[in-house]
Amino acid sequence: MSGFVKCRIKGYTWVVKQNWSGPAVRLGFVQASGVAAYCSLVGILFYKGNEIFGRVPNYFGPVAFLLLFSVSALICGIAVFYHPYRIFFEGKKQAAADLVVATAGWLLIYFTGFLLLAAFGNFI
Repeated sequence: MSGFVKCRIKGYTWVVKQNWSGPAVRLGFVQASGVAAYCSLVGILFYKGNEIFGRVPNYFGPVAFLLLFSVSALICGIAVFYHPYRIFFEGKKQAAADLVVATAGWLLIYFTGFLLLAAFGNFI
């Protein structure tokens, strides 16, 4: 039963195929890397915002932030879900689900890495 993982939660048991080298994992890595790179650029904008724009004492600063937040959600949503959406409607439902799960896994790994860097970055 190589390549399979037996899962058991609350009395339910099922077997899940484990494939860590398939196209979904590679494409999920590419998609998650794009999202992480985009978030890194937005993070630099936040980090250096006062140096770039100065203090914004008017109404337009918070509005610009909310617009950036909305556009970022749109960009990340398209980056993660557009390709699975297309292949889902081509009839490849399992491949679409695998791609979303792989991308989410890679994003979790990136998040954990950046969280550790933020927590222990001063010690490196």
